[in-house]
Amino acid sequence: MQRDIQLDPNEARVFGVLVEKALTTPEQYPLTLNAVTNGANQKSNRDPVLALDEDQVAAALERLVQKYLARKVFPANSRVEKYLHNGKDGLGLQARELSIMAELLMRGPQTAGELRSRASRMQPFDSLDELIATLEPMIEGGFVKRLPPAPGSRAERYAQLLSPDLHPLDAPAPKYTSLAPEPSGPATPVRDLTARIEALEAEVRSLREQCRELAARLEQLFES
Repeated sequence: MQRDIQLDPNEARVFGVLVEKALTTPEQYPLTLNAVTNGANQKSNRDPVLALDEDQVAAALERLVQKYLARKVFPANSRVEKYLHNGKDGLGLQARELSIMAELLMRGPQTAGELRSRASRMQPFDSLDELIATLEPMIEGGFVKRLPPAPGSRAERYAQLLSPDLHPLDAPAPKYTSLAPEPSGPATPVRDLTARIEALEAEVRSLREQCRELAARLEQLFES
């Protein structure tokens, strides 16, 4: 990791949007300024929800270009300039790692189960072990750090380090509470079962969010 690269909150949101849209809607990528603004202010898959104007987004894009994390392009048959991320060359991260980074930038610290469920809409992660194996080199490279479980939870969380002060680290406890203390030592069947349950709950929450987003898109389509 280039240690001098740090992102302010607007840059973090915009970079996350560029990565997300590149992986989820490649047919609409690269993005216009208007599309980046809409993505930055999107109400689903974002925490917090922002209300940036185009001037703020344009300024953030320019700073990302200067940091070699974004590029301007002029595609054929397009009358306006568009933007794409440069995370692979600028940070040395591959698509799976970038999908994790985008989720952490746009939604803050998350457990492995939450990351697996949410990042899988961009890149497939067939198991928690696969997700954690992708996280390990990011931790070693200084992109991500482990956090202790939030109050009321037994699962450790992960936070990005491109914009360290972007989200509060004392996130509220999940809606469910633990019924037994966290076991210590090596993995056990109980710990494995807890991780699987936590992953399933995160996946259900993610599916609900995607359904709400799809409903909102359909509503806009019928209104236009």
